[in-house]
Amino acid sequence: MIRLYLDIDGVLLTKRNTQSPDFGAEFIVFVTQYFDCYWLTTHCRGLAHTAVQYLASFYGVSTLQHLQAVKATMWETLKTEAIDFSTDFYWLEDAPFKSEQLALHKHGLTDRLLLVDLDLDKAFELRKHKMYLEELLTATE
Repeated sequence: MIRLYLDIDGVLLTKRNTQSPDFGAEFIVFVTQYFDCYWLTTHCRGLAHTAVQYLASFYGVSTLQHLQAVKATMWETLKTEAIDFSTDFYWLEDAPFKSEQLALHKHGLTDRLLLVDLDLDKAFELRKHKMYLEELLTATE
């Protein structure tokens, strides 16, 4: 199963006037159903429930139940410290540091970073990424 690393701010929540983006709940249901999901966010450094607790103000109970499946990660400085580069993975992130991008480049995996820009198109951004992820699943069948 493909691993999917998930950021929260700028991916599952908008950065400005913080709220769940259009299609956020549907996206969460999809990714938790078809991917092995891991938190890669400042809201989770070892404890998955802290990320879910943070999202509880923005998503309904049924969506939060799906988020219970997302596993915790540990990292100190760079989020890429938590990525297992030996696995088949993708990372949904809105603002990776240059040093994180270099870490992906060093492993020849820059294509595994899926940049999310909710400011660009809040209504379609997660739908676009869902379609891409669906294509990945079809290609691996």
